[in-house]
Amino acid sequence: MSDLRILSLGAGVQSSCLALMIEHGEIPMIDAAIFADTMGEPADVYKWLEKLKTLISFPLYIVSNGSLRKGLIQSNKGIYIRGTTIPLYTLNKVTGNKGILRRQCTVTFKIEPVKKQIRTLLGVQKGQRVPKDKSVKQLFGISLDEMIRMRSSPDKYITFEYPLIDKRMTRNDCLKWMDKHKYPRPAKSACTFCPYHSNKSWLKLKENKTEWDDAVELDKTIRSGLLGTRDELYLHKSRVPLDKAELEPDKDQLDLFSHVCDEGMCGV
Repeated sequence: MSDLRILSLGAGVQSSCLALMIEHGEIPMIDAAIFADTMGEPADVYKWLEKLKTLISFPLYIVSNGSLRKGLIQSNKGIYIRGTTIPLYTLNKVTGNKGILRRQCTVTFKIEPVKKQIRTLLGVQKGQRVPKDKSVKQLFGISLDEMIRMRSSPDKYITFEYPLIDKRMTRNDCLKWMDKHKYPRPAKSACTFCPYHSNKSWLKLKENKTEWDDAVELDKTIRSGLLGTRDELYLHKSRVPLDKAELEPDKDQLDLFSHVCDEGMCGV
């Protein structure tokens, strides 16, 4: 028996389906769900979180290490903000060399706040080692078609579990389950300014003028770089300003997002 069973909730299709399957008794009950908020999710995701709270009986903790967007702006101004680097596309205007920045946002804004909340629920103080007799089962909403994203926990007291894979459920199976039980389909969970967006995702974002304009503004802001960078930076893989980028789905960039960020994992 573990001391805690915790759902790492990304608020997308799979993890939401998993949360509701737990509520329906199809998967053993958990002690709590934890959502790590970068403060950069689409409004629809926050609306769904509020709705989800009314559909479950177990606690849902929303935790955060602050605003990732604000951290990027501060870094652009030369202020060091730990872990704010996102996988921006780089372009050296002199040599023409292209690259991509190392992604650090996952650890700082997703993994760390969840782990901090887990330690709090275990009653472990900051700086204190987790006692050997304490253990946690951490559940993730990764489906059968995403098995490549499965990982083992780096912490001895935490064991990762993947109930959807155990049940051989794909993302489409999750959608069917949600439809069968008359639940709305959740919006895809991701920062509005995530460079891993496909063109389809960017087009979807463009339907919300406020969120699109916000992403376009951030794209312009980070063009001159972040602290420690020299090249021009872009949100879109084409390395042109976001509002000038070709977003036709048939010219889509590789949708890396589906493999690294969805469900709150971001490549854990």
